[in-house]
Amino acid sequence: MSEVIITVRGEHELRVAPERATVRLTVALDGPEREDVVRRTLTLAEPVREGIVTREQAGSVTAWTSQRLSVYAERPWNADGRKLAPVYRASVDFTATFADVSELSIWATELSAEEGVALGDIDWHLTPETEREVEREVATRAVGVAVSRAQAYAEALGLHTVTPLEIADRGLISTEAPAFKAVAMRSTVAFDAAPAMEFQGEEITVSATVEGRFSAS
Repeated sequence: MSEVIITVRGEHELRVAPERATVRLTVALDGPEREDVVRRTLTLAEPVREGIVTREQAGSVTAWTSQRLSVYAERPWNADGRKLAPVYRASVDFTATFADVSELSIWATELSAEEGVALGDIDWHLTPETEREVEREVATRAVGVAVSRAQAYAEALGLHTVTPLEIADRGLISTEAPAFKAVAMRSTVAFDAAPAMEFQGEEITVSATVEGRFSAS
């Protein structure tokens, strides 16, 4: 039999425990007097900022940001369709990335008692170093799957020598989606009357798909 061209796909997937949790938090208050709302919001935001800085110095927080104070006013309508006096709202947004999930739980529990503090989404992810390492591993194994699959096809045709001609990410030989996919988990937290909060992110799925073209003879 003359040389045969075999085109195959190889896939691999790993599940990895998250190493970091990035939390979004908003401090916000409203009221009829602008100056009072601003003062109370800044007063409430300061211990939140100090708590984050303290945890950064201790190593449980690896990075954080805070936005400038935002203030706006709106005039609500009453039941008769008339505009009421302005209501002012002031807010400060924070993000903090935790390396220590238990410390995140303690911090969130402390904040749950504070009026005007709202914890938003939590994004679970890997460190850049781990992500690169895992991507390399899944890519290597995906290529191995493609080679094994090409060898199986060749042997089914009575051929024994398989030579790689081309290996590429999915979509570069055929027209499809990107090859690598890391699925990070996100959760939304609502404060309630529970005595303590505990967080545990689900495993992150990292997958790779490659396409290979081989000659078999």
